[in-house]
Amino acid sequence: MMKKLRIPVFSVLIFSLALLVPGSGARAVVNRPASSVLKPTSSEEEASRYIAQYLLQNHYRKVPANDSLSQQVFNRFLENLDNNRSYFMASEVERLRKDVGARIDDDFVSGNPSSGFTIYNMFLQRAREKMDYMITILKAGAKFNFTVPESLSIDRKSAPWPTDRSQLQELWRKELKYQYLGMKYAGDSNKNISSALIKSYTNRLKLLDRQKPEDAFLAYTYALTTSFDPHTSYFSPEEFENFQIDMSRSLEGIGAKLQTENEYTVVNEIIPGGPAFKSNLLKKGDRITGVGQGATGEIVDVIGWRINDVVKQIRGKKGTVVRLNILPASQAGKGPSKTIRLVRDRIDLQEQAAQKRIITEDGHKIGVIVIPSFYLDFDGERQHKKNYASTSRDVARILGELKRQKVEGIIIDLRENGGGSLEEAVNVTGLFIHDGPVVQVSDSRGGKTVLRDEDAREQYDGPLAVLVNRYSASASEIFAAAIQDYGRGLIVGERTFGKGTVQSIVRLQRPFSMFGKQPDLGQLKLTIAKFYRISGGSTQHIGVLPDILLPSMIDSGSVGEDTYTSSLPWTTTTKAPYTPESDINKDDIAAVKLKFQDQASRDQTYQSYLRDQATLSRIRKRKEVSLLESAFKTETISLKRIQERWGQDKPGKKKTDIILQEAGSIMNDLVVRKTGASQ
Repeated sequence: MMKKLRIPVFSVLIFSLALLVPGSGARAVVNRPASSVLKPTSSEEEASRYIAQYLLQNHYRKVPANDSLSQQVFNRFLENLDNNRSYFMASEVERLRKDVGARIDDDFVSGNPSSGFTIYNMFLQRAREKMDYMITILKAGAKFNFTVPESLSIDRKSAPWPTDRSQLQELWRKELKYQYLGMKYAGDSNKNISSALIKSYTNRLKLLDRQKPEDAFLAYTYALTTSFDPHTSYFSPEEFENFQIDMSRSLEGIGAKLQTENEYTVVNEIIPGGPAFKSNLLKKGDRITGVGQGATGEIVDVIGWRINDVVKQIRGKKGTVVRLNILPASQAGKGPSKTIRLVRDRIDLQEQAAQKRIITEDGHKIGVIVIPSFYLDFDGERQHKKNYASTSRDVARILGELKRQKVEGIIIDLRENGGGSLEEAVNVTGLFIHDGPVVQVSDSRGGKTVLRDEDAREQYDGPLAVLVNRYSASASEIFAAAIQDYGRGLIVGERTFGKGTVQSIVRLQRPFSMFGKQPDLGQLKLTIAKFYRISGGSTQHIGVLPDILLPSMIDSGSVGEDTYTSSLPWTTTTKAPYTPESDINKDDIAAVKLKFQDQASRDQTYQSYLRDQATLSRIRKRKEVSLLESAFKTETISLKRIQERWGQDKPGKKKTDIILQEAGSIMNDLVVRKTGASQ
C-alpha cells in the first residue's frame, strides 16, 4: 500500500534547457560590420522594467538597489565576460567602473539596460582584436618553442588586470601556445594544427561580427539576476522554448541540459535514461568545444557560440550520430580535449525509473536501489491513470521485491541525482519512516509550510544507507536530510550540492493591451522559497554532510552551491515537531566508521583509488599549466591513466564502481552491528 501525502497547495515549476527535440543547423543571423554598436531594442527596454520590478518585489532575497548592488553587478558582468582577465586592461576597467558601474543601480530601477550594452560593446571590440591577433600570428607561420620552461596562468580571477597592450598580447601568445599543445595531444597531427586553429579563430571572428542586441541583453541581465542568487535568470522567448521540458514527455536527442559559462557551453545535467546517461561518456561539468554530425562529419568549433545555436547542432533524429569534442570536468579544464560519439535516441520516462540490484558482502545480501531522479507523471496522476510513472510507486514495488529476496540491508543510491518532484521526495521518505514532517518550506513573505508523511506504515524498517555525492541536489538533499534527522539510516559519500531553494517561472507581459496581441517579453525564473530540514537547518549552501566520507573523482572545488558568490546563505528556522526513530545513533556511526577505516586501510584497490583521487585533486588546484612539452605530456598521460582506471572500458560499460563497493562494505558492517548477523 502506498502512503498518502498531505501537501497544501504549493506549486513549483521546474524547467531546464534540454537537448531533446529534433532539429539541425545553426540559427540564421545577419552579418554586421565589426564597427557597429549594439543598442537595446524597445522590447528589451520594456522587459528590463519588468525584470527590475519582479526582482525587487518578489525575490526571496531582499536586495536594496544601491551602490553596493551596482558594484556587484559590474564585477559579475566583467567576470562573466572576461573571467581570466585577458580582454580588458586595468585603465579600461577603472574608467568603466567610474563612468558606467556607478550608475547601474539607477539604470536597473528605471529599467535602462544601456550600461550593460556599453560594457558589452567594448568587450566585442577587444574580442575581435584578440581573434585578429591569433590569426595573424598563425598565418605568419609562428613556430612555438616547447622546450622553454614557461607557464600559463589559467586561473586569473584574482590576478591584476594587464597594465598595457604588451601584457595583454603576451597572455594571448601563451594561450595560443597552450591550445596548440592541447590539440597536439588530442590526436591532431602537427601539419593540421595551425590551419585548424586559423579556421576556428576565423569562425569565432565571424560570430563576433554577427552579434545581435539580444546577445548583449542576455549577458547583462544574467549578471543582474545572478547578483540576487545563482538560480534566478531571464530567458528570451527563443531561449524559453529550449528551456521548457515536461518531465513526463518522450523526446529525442542525447539527453543533456546545457548552460553557458563564459565562452563555453557546459553540461549542466545528464537526463536519466538518455544516450548520454547510458553511454557514461558525458558528465556534468564537461565543456563542449566542438560538434560533428555523423561518424565522419567535420567537428565544428562551438566555443563562443550562442547556446541556442549549439543546441540546434546537437539535436537530431533518433538513430543519428553526433560527435562532441569535450574538455572533461574531471580534468578541471586542463589537458587536451577528447572526442565522444553518441547516438541520438528517444528518451522515455520509463527508462529513468528507479532500478535495483543485489550485491553480496561476506555472505550478506544487500539491495541497492538506484534513483536517478525524483520523477512523476503529473498528467497521469491528475487523470488517475492506473500505472502512471512515479518514483515512490516504483521504489515501493522494488522494496517488496527485495524483501521477498531476503536482503539484509538496503542502499539508496542518489549519486548524480539532481532532484525533481518535491512531492515524490516526500513520498519516498515516507516509505522508510512511520510518519511525521519531512521538509519545511519558507517563502519570500516569511510564511512557512511543513510537508508531512501522514501514513504510519513503514514499507522498510531494516538497515539503511543513502549514497550521495556533490551532484546530489535539491529533492535528493531533502530525502537524505530527513533520513539523517530521523536517525533512520547512514549517509555515505560526500557533501551534497547544497541547493535548498525553490524557483518559479514568471511570464513578463503587460497587464492589459488595447491593441491586440501583447508582445512576448520572455520569462523570469525567480527564486521564491527556501527549504529547511525538520531539525531546523537549511540544506542551502552547505548541503547534507555524510556520516562516513567516500570521496569521488568529482572536482568538489568547482561544484556546489558554495562555489557561487551570490548563493543564499545557510540559515536556520524553528525545529519541526518530530520523533527521531534512532535506528542509527552516534555510537553506531562511530563504530561503523572505525571499522570501515580499518578495512579501507588494508584494501589495496581502494588505496590506489585514493592516491589517484589525490593526484587529480593536486592537478585541479594548480593555477598554472606548464607550456613545456615534456611536462604537458607527462600530465596528459597521468590524466588519461586515471580516466582509464576509474572511468569506463567502452561506451556503456563502467569500470569497477569502487564507491559502491565501499558503500557495500559499510552496509555489511552496519548489518552485522544492528542484526547480530555473523561476519
